[in-house]
Amino acid sequence: MMSKTVKFHSLSRRIVTQFCLFTLFFSAIYAFLTFMLLYNLEDRFIEREVQQEANYLTEQYQQTAQWPQVKSPHMTLYFSKISLPTDMQQQFIDEPQQIEFYGLQGRHYHLYSMPEHKNVFLVAEVSQRLLVRPVSGGILKLFLISATAITFIAFIIAWLLGRKTAKPLKTLADLVDGVAPENIPNTFADQFPKNEIGILARTLENSMQQISKALTREKSFTRDVSHELRTPVAIIKNAVEVYQEKNLINDEAKTIINRIADATIQMEQTVTTLLVLAREEHISIEKSSVKLLPLIEQSILDHSYLLEGKMVEVTVNDNCNDAVFAQAGMLKVLLDNLLSNAFQYTELGEVSISFNDNKLTIEDTGPGIEQLISSHITEPAVKGSQSTGYGFGLSIVKRLCEHQNWQISVTSNKGAIISVSFA
Repeated sequence: MMSKTVKFHSLSRRIVTQFCLFTLFFSAIYAFLTFMLLYNLEDRFIEREVQQEANYLTEQYQQTAQWPQVKSPHMTLYFSKISLPTDMQQQFIDEPQQIEFYGLQGRHYHLYSMPEHKNVFLVAEVSQRLLVRPVSGGILKLFLISATAITFIAFIIAWLLGRKTAKPLKTLADLVDGVAPENIPNTFADQFPKNEIGILARTLENSMQQISKALTREKSFTRDVSHELRTPVAIIKNAVEVYQEKNLINDEAKTIINRIADATIQMEQTVTTLLVLAREEHISIEKSSVKLLPLIEQSILDHSYLLEGKMVEVTVNDNCNDAVFAQAGMLKVLLDNLLSNAFQYTELGEVSISFNDNKLTIEDTGPGIEQLISSHITEPAVKGSQSTGYGFGLSIVKRLCEHQNWQISVTSNKGAIISVSFA
């Protein structure tokens, strides 16, 4: 099966990016707060100066019942709204609670309403006394240059930090990536730092040790099974051949001996196929152009006993008389599992076999696949409520198809429809 290519991102690059974005964000927040603080301090100084002047004027009025001359040259006392400067007059009428106004030609006003004297206003034109606003562009440029310098320093720090952090991770990834089962290292965690990376390395080391032990057990098991299964099969096969060659059997027993011989060959092919799947031996399997129809007919005969007493018709389409590029033993195992399932679960109707566009389709009129298990019917030990088997037939078929790069499709309508594409 073709594996999907997964695109990975660089951890070091991600650390640098996040660190720089973090620095830019907080630099912008700091610059904004600093800028607002400067504006606020400037306004507080102006408002305090206006308040002091207003207190002086009020005290003098209370003593003399007349408003004195304003001491500050940039402040003016007004006794009605309509007498206010024209470039701030409408703004004050529209927003009477506002105390700061922007006038024409760069003028800037601060207004103080005398609390006990309606329509008496002290207005300060402070455009010549402003310190922050005239240099706001320079301040912003300074903040921008500072943020760029800080971001560059953060980039260097993040790059060094990311390189230092990612290096042991990359070493660990290179150590375990694509390693052959027989070359799995036993100990490697001690070379990594005593932090989260070390914990990950120790976990991987333990897991790989378990994998190595499991692979050793599997090799021993498949080796032992290969010997223990093939030996009795070979003995039976040889005994049958001796009987057939020496004609030591009568005609009545000849049919039985022939069935034993066929079953022995089938068992031999099945054992070989299952061991290949267990060992994943791709190279040792020789493929050739195999006629499909003889294998289908043989498989039908081998499992015809499953149709005894049933009103079931087996239909083999003429297009099955074609060839498939495969290994005959594996193809026979595939057919045996699929046809035995179809024969077993079909009580009435038809089992049809067809081959079109390099795709084998076996369709039956049995009860179909139960909805609860339809999505994972090809998983091991999954079977329907009416099944008398162990639920491994379709699982073996699926593994066989994956091993040979065949595509399997299992659907259910009134019965089961199983298709295998050899393309």
